[in-house]
Amino acid sequence: MADHEFCKVEKDGRILIVTLNRPEVMNALHTPAHQELEKVWDDFAADPELWVAIVTGAGDRAFSAGNDLKVQAAGKRGARTPHGFAGLTNRYDLNKPVIAAVNGVAMGGGFEIALACDIIVASEKALFALPEPRVGLIAGAGGVHRLPRMIPMKQALGMILTGRRVPAQEGKALGFVNEVVPHEQLMDAAKRWANLILECSPMAVRASKEAVYRGLDQPTLKEAIETMYPAQKANLESEDYVEGPKAFAEKRPPQWKNR
Repeated sequence: MADHEFCKVEKDGRILIVTLNRPEVMNALHTPAHQELEKVWDDFAADPELWVAIVTGAGDRAFSAGNDLKVQAAGKRGARTPHGFAGLTNRYDLNKPVIAAVNGVAMGGGFEIALACDIIVASEKALFALPEPRVGLIAGAGGVHRLPRMIPMKQALGMILTGRRVPAQEGKALGFVNEVVPHEQLMDAAKRWANLILECSPMAVRASKEAVYRGLDQPTLKEAIETMYPAQKANLESEDYVEGPKAFAEKRPPQWKNR
């Protein structure tokens, strides 16, 4: 796939790899970058041949330093994109899995991009923070809400209220990082996670993701369990729902049709 102006986009089989590509500003994002990424994620959501995505940052320094504060300081706030920061943080209806391969600094909106992903694989060089209060802002692209839902409240508040930087291993210990790997192995590790997902039925994966997130919004566990979510219904009515048990019984790899 052709490169875009502010990101690089490539296909690796059924995996979409999106690289935030403003290394001169540590992959900080401004309105044109958000708008470009909005279209990238729209296309990913609509493409039946793409089943999982990986997002990472260009260069060795940063995943993303978040909001381009120099642009904001110049009075250029710009228009908001419908799906939030990087076209991703408010994309609540994306049932396809997204993996963050965090290769360096993930600050503010950069950390919020990673938190909006389903799995976070971090380089040992990665650093995470929500430093917005240090510049008079709030982590309003999901940081103040997602982080306390992923790790204990006091630990989340300890990060949110101080803006302190958390290294990759601490992030794993806290629970928001799935795996920490040597820097040079980061993309291989992210692709390993992606390929494990690809071994599963894409429809069952999407049904599972939707059930997890929407079930968390239900007032009780009983209601979460007893609700039939749209992707779950589609999975029950799919060819893959028949193919999985059949392949298991016949002792062969399943041939997922994604329909």
